Amino acid sequence: MEPEPETLNTPNGDTAAPHRPITNPDSVLDVESYSSLYSGRTKITRLLFIAERCDVVSMQLEALRMAYDEVKKGENTQLFREVVSKIAGRLGDAYGPDPDWSDVVDRKADARKDKLENELNAYRTNLIKESIRMGYNDFGDFYYAHGALGDAFKNYVRTRDYCTTSKHIIHMCLNAILVSIEMGQFTHVTSYVSKAEQSQEAVEPIVAAKLRCAAGLAHLEAKKYKLAARMFLETHPELGNNYSEVIAAQDVATYGGLCALASFDRAELKAKVIDNINFRNFLELVPEVRELIHDFYSSHYASCLDYLGSLKSNLLLDIHLHDHVDTLYDQIRSKALIQYTHPFVSVDMRMMADAFKTTVAGLEKELESLITENQIQARIDSHNKILYARHADQRNATFQRVLQTGNEFDRDVKAMLLRANLIKNEFYSKQSKKLHNF
Repeated sequence: MEPEPETLNTPNGDTAAPHRPITNPDSVLDVESYSSLYSGRTKITRLLFIAERCDVVSMQLEALRMAYDEVKKGENTQLFREVVSKIAGRLGDAYGPDPDWSDVVDRKADARKDKLENELNAYRTNLIKESIRMGYNDFGDFYYAHGALGDAFKNYVRTRDYCTTSKHIIHMCLNAILVSIEMGQFTHVTSYVSKAEQSQEAVEPIVAAKLRCAAGLAHLEAKKYKLAARMFLETHPELGNNYSEVIAAQDVATYGGLCALASFDRAELKAKVIDNINFRNFLELVPEVRELIHDFYSSHYASCLDYLGSLKSNLLLDIHLHDHVDTLYDQIRSKALIQYTHPFVSVDMRMMADAFKTTVAGLEKELESLITENQIQARIDSHNKILYARHADQRNATFQRVLQTGNEFDRDVKAMLLRANLIKNEFYSKQSKKLHNF
């Protein structure tokens, strides 16, 4: 039986943490406050997403009621009919199909479309580039307002041939990005973000912030969490509510914070998140995420897990984040387990299980997985429930480095001696003369 290394009395990671009350740990999302952060089509689609995913009937009906009111402010009769079908008469006659409103909107749309076609044909006949660009742009706006996203995208992109300034190109890219996000075509988002960033003129801070957010969403969708975190962390606080048709400032804090926790190491978390003055402005809007990050960095894991638990139900109702919640949470938990074990020669798994609010058996399975994946260099004493670190043999590693350095020195000396002999015997000059004569 091999001798046991000195066992450190592992402190519970949460003992030094000041008590912080969790804000509504079993809270139900305040739909009205949430929807007020957004505008346009994304506000309606987010409300419909909540109604579809939420198990609370009162919240479903509240979301559908607000979606109904919002869609009637616009001209998208197709989306209106979709909302009505989801309500299915549960909100009374006031929230039923309104054929008179739909007919009026459709007639106006037909007249508007004819007018736009006539204007565009006239512009194309006169070959006025700026007018043609504006004509296609108006068509893009028209189709977007009526929910024909494919046609909107085509018309926005057609303006590119008639752009005469960098501002025109950026405007075209932002329109293409907006529609691409709505359609879920995030490869287009990445492409047009890149085009906009190649502008010859300096991009305004608000525009740059919008591009960072769009790129962050594209990376998030592709599950490139580290790249997504970098984009959100680089977003300038001037964004404010200027991109409410796509994302809220609170989302920047939540998406950026969770992606950073899941993908950054300790040094990066400190330098790029905690000490990031610009991102701090976003974190102030979501105190739970701010405290979660600080608790994780300070190794207060019980408090950290409490915040994660309180946020999860609402994050699952987020249209962009819902598919990534479980993956991000698993990665954050794995990082916490690794970070907890790193300083110690041995760890009492019972105390560790208490810190992570799990059973010893459950913790053992998690640690086995991390050891198998070579993320933790350790072995488990299942009988005594102790985790022993497998530190590298420093003596052997030092000898190996010395031998490698000696071999490199020997090789360099031989190379220098060979070069000196070549120069001494004028090997280069002789060879060059032969080649010259040839």
